[in-house]
Amino acid sequence: MAPTPRAAWASPAHWVSSIFNLIYVLVQHIIIWLFKPPPPPGPEYPKNPKGRVAVIGAGLTGVSSAAHAIAHGFDVVIYEQGDTVGGIWAHVNKTSGLQLNSLLYRFHPAVLWSRPFPQRDEILKEIRRIWKEYQLEPRTRFNTPVTSVHRVEGTGEHLQEDPSGSQSKWIVNDGEDGEFDAVVVTVGTCGEPMRIKFPGLPSSEEGESDSWKGGKHQGKEEVFEGDVLHSSELDDALLEGKRIIVVGSGASGVEAVETALSKGATGCVMIARDDKWIIPRNMVVDTLISAQPFGREMPLSVVWEKIVSWWNYRGAPELVPARTGLFEGTPVVNDEFVNIVKNGKCQYVRGDIERFTKGGVRVKVRGRKDKPGEGKEAREYNGDVVVLATGFKKPQIEFFKEDLFPKGYDRPNLYLQNFSTEDWSVLMTNSAYQNAIGTVGHFHIGIYMRILLTFLMDPDSRPTPKDMKLWVDVIRFVKRGARGGALSFFTYMELTIWLLLFHVFRLDRLKWVFFIMQGWGVYPEEYRQGKRASVHV
Repeated sequence: MAPTPRAAWASPAHWVSSIFNLIYVLVQHIIIWLFKPPPPPGPEYPKNPKGRVAVIGAGLTGVSSAAHAIAHGFDVVIYEQGDTVGGIWAHVNKTSGLQLNSLLYRFHPAVLWSRPFPQRDEILKEIRRIWKEYQLEPRTRFNTPVTSVHRVEGTGEHLQEDPSGSQSKWIVNDGEDGEFDAVVVTVGTCGEPMRIKFPGLPSSEEGESDSWKGGKHQGKEEVFEGDVLHSSELDDALLEGKRIIVVGSGASGVEAVETALSKGATGCVMIARDDKWIIPRNMVVDTLISAQPFGREMPLSVVWEKIVSWWNYRGAPELVPARTGLFEGTPVVNDEFVNIVKNGKCQYVRGDIERFTKGGVRVKVRGRKDKPGEGKEAREYNGDVVVLATGFKKPQIEFFKEDLFPKGYDRPNLYLQNFSTEDWSVLMTNSAYQNAIGTVGHFHIGIYMRILLTFLMDPDSRPTPKDMKLWVDVIRFVKRGARGGALSFFTYMELTIWLLLFHVFRLDRLKWVFFIMQGWGVYPEEYRQGKRASVHV
């Protein structure tokens, strides 16, 4: 590496950056020292497990959940339908990265980031490092889709009346790995890419359209003649010198615009069905916004909306959402997109797509305050490549053979938004939420796992199905009138309040508060003995 020029050393910006990076790394090491649970001393541990947990999905949440479980003396088996760990991060573009500062994305206490906004490869590296450090490699079943999860006959029959004396046992698939005391579903909310079939788009699916062969139109009807890609397929896309049509205004759409321009695209047009709030990439501001405790629009929410409008939308007031409140949907975290639109590199169009044409797309354009479907003026926008930033399909959970999610208490209407109201031993971490302001990759993963471990270790702490449904009903009452439903949106502060009240409303759980919230106090004696023995050897 070339030495830093003397002028750079003398630059105030260099010293500010160096001091910031030093503090950034130091803070992470303090977090690791305080909260990282020591891993088992070897792959053969635990030799005397406190229980067995099945984890479905080897993404970020699954690896973190399994690492917490094994660190506290529980044996685990991870089932992954693919051939690698990483979940959605293994299937996005290499330019994809964190929207929030990585200090707010510590999916496990052992994580050590090199920079505030790491990209895909570093995120995958950290997931794999923790997977190996916590001896999860031999406990992972790759290329093993879960097709069946059922309760062992004769178990869990008295959960309603006596949860402390009744516990379910679970069999996954054909039962080759034995019985489990709990099941943690970490399939997330992003499955296969969602490809919406707009009129005029070619299809590459067999039997769906004879007019689509080899990616080009062969029939008589007017069909778009350029390439059609999903937003997760841009790594190898040839976009230089081309004009890009991006369908979708969420985070993947914003990222697609930035990626296309970085690859040399001459310009972009974004077709937005709904407006998304764009908040700044500022850790203090983002933390304060997520600290709103009500999890819904409130009379004073307009204050934050004015602040964000002033901060992020200066010079482009026409881009500020008019129909959606800041606390009604997941915002996009970005500092550049508004400037890209202001500088004319991307045209932002609110509208309803009529159909794609040979060389572009015809849209019924809407005004800023118009609802979807109210577009009146038809305009055509030309483009060479279409990028469908239409998100991902929601993973299904039909593998459960029991009625664990009855009507009215299905996702996201679960106990603490993550436990089945019918059986406390089924946890759905990061697999039930719809919208939030906060992060899916933070300390709540470990907290939810330790709540489950507490239920397994302390029968008296377990809730009845009646109690769990009551919790859901209370949240519905408190947040009645919230757009989309009481549990379809929450803030990180609201989530934290739920977790704290979990202890307050059941004082017998207070003895577990430091274990559940910080991970302290439960470390297997056999791990200590194993580490002492390895030191002596």
